[in-house]
Amino acid sequence: MTSENKAQEKPKKGTAAQSKNRDMGSALRSVYQKTVEEAVPDDLLSLLGKLD
Repeated sequence: MTSENKAQEKPKKGTAAQSKNRDMGSALRSVYQKTVEEAVPDDLLSLLGKLD
């Protein structure tokens, strides 16, 4: 085996951390998107309408 092959076989440092960060980012995007899509309750819309 050459040193090049050995380097390719070793797992890269930070792979687990990068995976966790990617998963966390995905979860946060999902929660944010659900929040954005959530309907505004009628009573809050009524209150906001009174501000005008």
